[in-house]
Amino acid sequence: MIEVVGIGLNPELLCGATCLAIADADVIVGGKRQLAAFPDAGGERIAITAPLGKVIDAIRARSDEGRRVVVLADGDPLFYGIGRTLIETLGAESVRIHPGVTTLQTAAARMGLPWQDIRVVSMHGRDDQAPLFAALTWYERVAVFTDDEHTPGTIARSLLERGATDYGMWVFEDLESPTERIGLYSLEHAVQERFSPLNMAVLERRRKAPLPLRLGIPDEDLAHEGDMITKWPVRAVGLASLAIEPEDVVWDVGAGCGAVSIEAAVLASDGEVVAVERDERRMEMLRENLRRTGAWSVLAVAGEAPDCLAGLPDPDRIFVGGGLGGGIGGGGSQGEEVLRACCRRLKPGGRITAHAVLLDSLSRAQSVFASLSWPTSIQQVQVSQSEILGPGTRLRGQNPVFVISATRPA
Repeated sequence: MIEVVGIGLNPELLCGATCLAIADADVIVGGKRQLAAFPDAGGERIAITAPLGKVIDAIRARSDEGRRVVVLADGDPLFYGIGRTLIETLGAESVRIHPGVTTLQTAAARMGLPWQDIRVVSMHGRDDQAPLFAALTWYERVAVFTDDEHTPGTIARSLLERGATDYGMWVFEDLESPTERIGLYSLEHAVQERFSPLNMAVLERRRKAPLPLRLGIPDEDLAHEGDMITKWPVRAVGLASLAIEPEDVVWDVGAGCGAVSIEAAVLASDGEVVAVERDERRMEMLRENLRRTGAWSVLAVAGEAPDCLAGLPDPDRIFVGGGLGGGIGGGGSQGEEVLRACCRRLKPGGRITAHAVLLDSLSRAQSVFASLSWPTSIQQVQVSQSEILGPGTRLRGQNPVFVISATRPA
């Protein structure tokens, strides 16, 4: 049996059973800092280094020889720790976990807050910040496991660049050590500050967004220009046709004021929405609507498709709402080029939906999907809105909209 011991933040607080397991070990495995905490422990010592696979092979080999192996870990080995990897590779029947106190628990204790309501995101080894912004969209407090690339300063800068300014940042450095330091910083201050490499950040929302983030946001609550907004009943049909899953990456190409993007973020609650818009005025409105709703999982990209699509993450779902007749590119042929570029990037099994008002635009989208042999469906949506007329009420019809959807074969 391989003993995996979470030593917490202060090894002196370990109980007798775990101390006995360490003392009786033939082989001790851990990071340099964990190994240094037990200088008197005997036996072979193996430092955890990359690649991790070689270390796990060494653990397996020593255990198969009948030697008593102890793996040291920070906090709880099953909370963003090595415990999961060991169980998946060696089997649960071969591993015994001894949980310790996590950094998050200690940080919450320092703040005097219950920690079950704090969302946790690990940035270790990630090349994107989508999980962080998804968490910020839905939670009042988000704890972040940082690394050398995603420091508190770089995280604070990312929030400022996206416009998510209504946050304070707690930074917990060297917890349970003589150099422990705890501070609450503005994002601007955190960008300038230097922190110990051993830190955790907790982002705390200072003010709620003015608008609740949900489906069916009234059109009048969103900043928009004239009638340049996808009306909420039509948004509902388009979003339903996309069948968005919680972890999807969604593109909204020709996003306008961002009405579709914002409601797509409700459905892609653990994913990311990329809103592409070329018009500067509409981009300002889009950013304003993100501030109103707190939909920080929406990444606003100012640029003209298809050129600006190159560096974006491949999408699971795409909404093309800028007008295939030229609203996203200045002409029918350009609109078709954008649609084909989107189709090339769509993941296998993904779905794409376009809205069209003109019959020519509908025909163009049909032609593109037919050339790819993608299964296609079309709906026409025509909504009538009530309005007062004299002493009574009448229904005023809005322009019909074609909703054309296609699925890329898996």
